[in-house]
Amino acid sequence: MSTARVLLTTTSFQDTPGIHHGMLDKTGFEIVRERGPLPESRMLELAGNFDAYLCGDDAFTRAVIQKSLPRLKVISKYGIGLDKIDLKAATDLKVPVLFTPGVNHTTVAEHTFALLLAVVRNLVVEANHVAAGNWTRITGNELCGKTLLLVGLGRISKEVAIRARAFGLRVLVYANYWEEDFARWYDLERVEDLDEGLKQADFISLHTKLTEKTKGLIDARRIGLLKSGAVIVNTGRGELISLAPLVEAIKAGKIRYGADVLDQEPPPADHPLLGLPGTVLTPHIGSRTHESVQRQASCAVENLTRFLAGKEPIARANPF
Repeated sequence: MSTARVLLTTTSFQDTPGIHHGMLDKTGFEIVRERGPLPESRMLELAGNFDAYLCGDDAFTRAVIQKSLPRLKVISKYGIGLDKIDLKAATDLKVPVLFTPGVNHTTVAEHTFALLLAVVRNLVVEANHVAAGNWTRITGNELCGKTLLLVGLGRISKEVAIRARAFGLRVLVYANYWEEDFARWYDLERVEDLDEGLKQADFISLHTKLTEKTKGLIDARRIGLLKSGAVIVNTGRGELISLAPLVEAIKAGKIRYGADVLDQEPPPADHPLLGLPGTVLTPHIGSRTHESVQRQASCAVENLTRFLAGKEPIARANPF
């Protein structure tokens, strides 16, 4: 299907040089570029004009998918998070959704520790002090000997666990999925009750999917269970934490927060998390390294070209 018209929205793909650009050029597809993530309103304006989407975290609602038919043949997701795609609607409407598992766990795990260290050692604040010509010295904290709670035990969380043991952390895990051999190799302790894990943790790192069940998983009551000075690191999804009680706890000095994800991306200028003390926020760059982008983008292009050529893609989220 060399004449396929494809909408490319992921900015990581577009902005990062690498082999994926050559791969896409060789397909012969007509590529239309937009700067995502696109809201539903923009997607509805574009829907119906493309044979395929090569997307990031754009709003693929039922209405968008419905309007994309009958021309749309496939959605190829750049990445692993599918919460912005109405997968049930795609399945109901017989639209295959492809994704790229196993491509970004290393880089997101590294970013998790970058955020954790930035928070506990006040690195951003201190670097800004020095850049401004000030020699202000703030006392931070060590990681060694503290307790880390991992929420979820997928690929990224496992990579975080490996690094956590190297830092001398005790590692607790709250997860539905459990791998006995891995847990034994890295001395992980399973907690059956999230509340109990939160009470024990000095640091909490979120690595679970965003679903209706996990939205607001860390709510006001659970934030109240945390130790004073606890650090939450979020490289999953912003909506995993209830925003208002999170902001209140940060302002009160009860907890500190490092996050690569927000409930609104990009955030409005008046977003309540912006500029809070004890907070380090990055613009959803956890998987944005030269190495990871090329892996994800190459896989997304390979998925797309295989599918449109009538071959089995690397990974699909709704096989039927």
